[in-house]
Amino acid sequence: MIVTYTKDDGTAERMDTDDLSALEAAAIEEAMDDVPWRAIEARLQVQDPTAMRAIVWAFRRRAQPELRFADVDVPGWRRRLKARITRPEIDDALTNIMREALSKSEDSMIDAVTPHLRKLAEDGPEAVDRCLDELGKGHLTRREKDSED
Repeated sequence: MIVTYTKDDGTAERMDTDDLSALEAAAIEEAMDDVPWRAIEARLQVQDPTAMRAIVWAFRRRAQPELRFADVDVPGWRRRLKARITRPEIDDALTNIMREALSKSEDSMIDAVTPHLRKLAEDGPEAVDRCLDELGKGHLTRREKDSED
């Protein structure tokens, strides 16, 4: 996941959770009252302010090792913080959903999750459509749905 913090001057600081070390991820889990990493990722997907703030804290601690989680605040967090998923995360999500859908011979599960993935995609909604095409599910892409409407 990519967490973007927009500063007062309009510049954006991008923090990729893939760049966190295992110790940094463990520190985030501990700071969030022992929330498991999988749950933190889920909270990032729904734009949870505490989870996004924890990512900011972990990256800032690299320069300020004594920085406490409780001391990190982001005024105006709704407009300043955004969490987005990367293309490999879209690939993983759709591949897992597709495996399950194929076992049941249905596309409805894929169809149900794609709007959420499009909203979160760091590279835009087109990344989801490209992934669907590559998985052989191009008939579920937005462009074909839009042309039906």
